[in-house]
Amino acid sequence: MKRMEKTMAPEVVPDEPAPRAQGPKGPVDHWSPAVLLERGAYLRKMAKLGDGSASETLKEYPQHAAMLSFRSRSGEAEVHERFADLFVVLAGAATLLTGGTVAEARVVAPGETRGTSIEGGTPQSLRQGDVAHVPAGTPHQMLLQGEDTVTCLVMKMQESV
Repeated sequence: MKRMEKTMAPEVVPDEPAPRAQGPKGPVDHWSPAVLLERGAYLRKMAKLGDGSASETLKEYPQHAAMLSFRSRSGEAEVHERFADLFVVLAGAATLLTGGTVAEARVVAPGETRGTSIEGGTPQSLRQGDVAHVPAGTPHQMLLQGEDTVTCLVMKMQESV
């Protein structure tokens, strides 16, 4: 991260660390919509300097993780062998394409496959407030059109195989 910060525009990398999404101490974690959207605005700036997307892990748990994702471009097709994705759209709009076959599939890590697109999938429009659950083993791809952007809370949940 430090190496990337040195190459960023000064207006994007503040003198102070970016605000972190934090919940109360103890067994319950809580992130308000305002905090998540503030973090999403920071990820938008990071995405502009990169490939059009940025994400961060809010917290890892033994069998799942809470993540925040911003996209200003379509993502790759992906399949997680052991993890389901639960998307909660905080802002923006996108099309979630699910099912079908991953084109030009390649394994990027154990149990993780990526590809250029999905052939024969089913599209579903997502807007602010929508929730979508993608079971483990299901091909999926987040598609954006034109100037659309989307910010999502993503819960990655381990499923039994």
